[in-house]
Order: sequence, then structure tokens, then C-alpha cells
Amino acid sequence: MNSTTSGTAPKAAKTRIALHWRILIALVLGTLVGIAINQFWTASTWASLGVNDAGAFLAGRTPTPDPNANPNATAIPNPNANANAVAYIARFAGKATKFIGDLFLQSLRFVAVPIVLFSLIAGVASLGDPRKLGRIGGRTLLLFLITAVVSCVIGLALSIAVKPGTFVSVEVRMQVLSAFGNDAAKRIASAEAAAASLSVWDQVVRVVSSNPFDALARGDLLQVVVAAVFIGLGLTMIPKQTAQPVLNVLHGLAEAFLQLIRLIMKAAPYAVFALIVPIVANLGLTVLGALAVYGLVVVAALAMILFVLYPLVLRATLPKGQHISFRRLFRAMAPAQFLAFSSSSSAATLPVTIECVRDRLGVPEDITSFVCPLGATINMDGTAAYQCIAVTFLAQVFGVALGPIEYATIAGLAVLVSIGSPGLPGASIVLMVVVMDAVKVPTQGIAIILALDRVLDMCRTVVNVSGDAIAAAAVAGMEGRDIPDLMLTPNQPKLDMP
Repeated sequence: MNSTTSGTAPKAAKTRIALHWRILIALVLGTLVGIAINQFWTASTWASLGVNDAGAFLAGRTPTPDPNANPNATAIPNPNANANAVAYIARFAGKATKFIGDLFLQSLRFVAVPIVLFSLIAGVASLGDPRKLGRIGGRTLLLFLITAVVSCVIGLALSIAVKPGTFVSVEVRMQVLSAFGNDAAKRIASAEAAAASLSVWDQVVRVVSSNPFDALARGDLLQVVVAAVFIGLGLTMIPKQTAQPVLNVLHGLAEAFLQLIRLIMKAAPYAVFALIVPIVANLGLTVLGALAVYGLVVVAALAMILFVLYPLVLRATLPKGQHISFRRLFRAMAPAQFLAFSSSSSAATLPVTIECVRDRLGVPEDITSFVCPLGATINMDGTAAYQCIAVTFLAQVFGVALGPIEYATIAGLAVLVSIGSPGLPGASIVLMVVVMDAVKVPTQGIAIILALDRVLDMCRTVVNVSGDAIAAAAVAGMEGRDIPDLMLTPNQPKLDMP
């Protein structure tokens, strides 16, 4: 009797939930926990635990002395002296959650710059012909420009049609300005330096680093991309037998860092949970409700870019017989999209974006290694649309009249600002001051949109990352390259590998 009939047949392989589903579950759970904390863990809860200054307790510092207190007093009374064990456990849980999220993002940033450098040099050098590099680079930049302009038009059209600023009452405006005024003042101050070097000439000069090692140390992705392109171009100009050993080393290093990404991504569901909980817990539902129309307009514009503009781009650029469906695109890009949503950083997501575009979507490696790093630094369609909506929204709130010239100015500067915006959480809102100043919208209005900015930043980062994948596939299509569906091909490395 064989093993099958004797009841000793081998067990079927345990099914494993795909990584993107685990990340989605973590997002949902984190959101629910954050809402529960926001609603039920209040100042009275801290007081019942013996904590009367939650900010000082959570920061682990002595409360700031009262400026009206007796200046001769030598001791500062500690209102948290009676904090019990539960309060300390809660503080530890908060710090542990922050630690997990920060460590995960720092790990991704650790691999981002090296993988850009190695893969992009190898990708440019593998093209072999400088004319081919120029053609691919020109098509990529033109595609970035077209999608950014169309994204701005979508954002302006929706904002003008819906007029979300008219839904904000004077009382809510004053409430939000009071709550977020200090943070807004800091961001406005930060924007002054950025505004001083926003001209096209300064931007072009800035992308070429006088010291490429300094650019690597600072993690300036745009300068690293330019340096990598130049080095790759140089490798195409020397004899192949001389360049090949260098390319072998670069390919090996790029693959080594991709393996590190797969290792890091095993912790992604836990990190996503840790990242999303404090964001949701710190949001106030009252203020968010008052800004709901504005938020819905932004989300609607981002949805139009993702579900209308990008499919049209693929339809126009892919050759006959090639087709990338929504299901195929989102199945391949889901890990990068969920990570982009939770981290709000296209720079931190870049290594995963490259992995998804190359090994899941099927875009050729040389195209992926060129377009994705470049896109993570200058292709910010979601940011461009957001800038347009936010500025017109604030103009409506403050009653600033805008005409065709002002709208054109907003769109043009939004494109420029989105290119100059680093792929980090909340970075674009700082440069928004430049756009607001140009059309005479009060800059203190930034305090109003700060209440909702982090959530909307998460949404627009998803669009930015998806735009990089779309651009890579579109450029491959314009080059006549085949894009096989690697998700249907067995024995391919996957991000959800066991």
C-alpha cells in the first residue's frame, strides 16, 4: 500500500497571505487603534493615571516653569509625580511604536541611495549608446512634464468647480489658525530659503553636485541621479572589456541591496501599523469634519490622475498587443503603494518601487533603473495637483480673487515646486509658500491645511509612486520593449516570498 492510501500523504504547503494583503490588514488595524486612542484616551484619562502634563510626561522632561511664578523658587513642581505604572506602560508603548516605524523608514533610506547609484550607473551603461540614453531621457522628462501639467489642470478644475473654501466658516478658520499657527510659522520661515533658490537657473545648477560624495552623504537623490547618469555615460565611452568588470560589480551590489529590501519588507506589516497609529491618534475629528470637502476634492483629483490619466498614458504609449490592466498594475505595485501610503515618503519607498516595477510589473531593468530613481525626485503629479487645490482653497477661504493669469501662475509654479520638492513627508507644504506669495494668498493660511496635510500627503505619495511605475512602463512601450507579466511567471523573486 502506498503512502497516499495509508494516510501518510505529505501535507499541502501552507498558504501564505500575500505581503500587500498583510500590509492592508496592518493599515486597517492601525487606523482602528488610532481612532480608539483619539476618542477614548483623553486628558482625563491621563489625569486618572496621575499625569497632569501629558506632553511633558511623554517627552520624559520636567515641565516648563510658569513665567509668572516666584523667580526665587528653586524647585519646579512636577505635576506628573504621581503617575502610576499604567501611565509608564502607555509611554513605553508609544515610544516603542515610534521606534519600530522610524527604524523601518531609516532602513529603507539606508538602501535607497546605494541602490539608486549602483542600479542607475549599470542601467545607463547597459544602454551602450549615448544617443539611446538621450532618447530615453528626453521621453522620460517629456512624459513627466505632460502628466504634471495635466494633473495641475485636474486639480484646478475640481477646486474651481466645487469651491471647497466656501464650506469653511469664519469660526472654524480662526479655530484652526489658533491651533496650528505656531507650526505654520515655522514652515513659512523654512520656505524663505527655498524661495531664494527656486529659479529655473538655480534649480539646474543645483542638480550638479560639486562633490558627489557629499551628495551621497546627504542623501540628495537628484544629485545622486545626475552623478550616476554621468558615470554611466562615461562607462559607455570606454572599451567594453574595461567597463565590463565595473558593471559586474555594480550589478552584484544592486542585487545585494535588492535582497536587503526583501529582508526589510518582511517587517513591513508591523512597521506600517506602527506608522499609522500615531497619525490617526493625533487627528481631531471635529477639525477634520470641517475640512472634509477640501479633503474630498484633493482625493477626487488624485483618483482621477490614478484611474483616468495614467491609463490613458499607457494606452497612448504601449504598442499594439501590449496591455496593462488595472488588476495587473495594482497587483504588481501594491507593496510599494501601501508602503507609500503609510510612510508618506516616495524617497523611502523607492527601493520597493524599483523592485515592484522590475520584478513584478515586468518593465526591463535598464528602463526601471533609469526612470524610477529620476521619477522619485522630479515626478510628483500628486504633489502638483495638491499644490493647485490647496492654494485655490485658501484663496477662497480668505476671499482672494483669482483670474486666468493667477491660475496659470499657480499651475506653472506648482509644477516647478513639485519638481524641487524632496520626497519626504510634508516637504511640499513648505514650498507652497512660494506659490501663495505669487498670487497674494495669506501665507498664515497654511495653518488651516496643516490639520489635514498628513493624511493627504499619504494619498498623494501613492499617486507619485504609481506615476513612476506608469512612466517606466510608458517609456518601455515607446522604446518598443516587451513587458511580460512576471506575476504569472513561476520562480520569480517576489516581495511576499516566505
